[in-house]
Amino acid sequence: MGFSSPEDSGHALNLSAGEAFGSPVSGVAVHYPAGHVVPLHTHPHGHLIYADRGLLRVEAESGQWLVPPTAAVWLRSGVAHRLVVPVALQAYGLFVRDDVCARLPATDRVVHVPGLLRELIMVLGRANEQGTSSRRILLLGELLVEELQAQPVLPLHLPWPAGDASSPTQRVCQALLDNPRDDASATEWAKRVAVGDKTFHRHFLQSTGMTFGKWRQQLRLMSSLTLLMQGMPITQVALASGYNSHSAYSTAFSKQFGKPPSAFIANT
Repeated sequence: MGFSSPEDSGHALNLSAGEAFGSPVSGVAVHYPAGHVVPLHTHPHGHLIYADRGLLRVEAESGQWLVPPTAAVWLRSGVAHRLVVPVALQAYGLFVRDDVCARLPATDRVVHVPGLLRELIMVLGRANEQGTSSRRILLLGELLVEELQAQPVLPLHLPWPAGDASSPTQRVCQALLDNPRDDASATEWAKRVAVGDKTFHRHFLQSTGMTFGKWRQQLRLMSSLTLLMQGMPITQVALASGYNSHSAYSTAFSKQFGKPPSAFIANT
């Protein structure tokens, strides 16, 4: 059971072993090199994605999630997504049977991964390759589902506007994703995409569920996580992410994530 080789740009999964003994949870583990991309795909099961080091980006039509080693992404069955690997990491994919998914969140989200849940993910991800007994996998899977229900949602989701990539809101979001340091105001962006100021604000809020200013700050903070994980000094991360100073960045980071950048690095 497992992913096909990243060198082949593969992402196919063989879940037959897990389905054979009726486990509520089956899993796989794979190492991805920096820069690897797993193309857009879906699974007929609920899907938990975890990386034990580095920083994994999960992209879906509804938005993007960043996954540090203290978190995991939960996706409902059938949600099309792709994986982007900014730095080398070990990824674990756990697949939850449909009837069990009814006990788990009905919306896609990032959840906290404390020590016990982390160990459960890693053991289940390697259970079949290590010849773990079906009874143990069944019990570990049940415990994982219980633990997963109890975890808080983390603010690591960036909503993405639906629709055509040529739409004004999509163009603005993509431009900012490519260059988080761009400091143009909403009024300037409205001019760039040739729409009125009020129309720009209304469409942006309708498309993303967030104001332009809040969305850009979320983007900058999420983008900064990759730089932090790559070891860039915090002051340089602040400037590269569009902040004027270490203190301004740290204040925004602490407000969003509940801890300063230095503590985030220490905990990952």
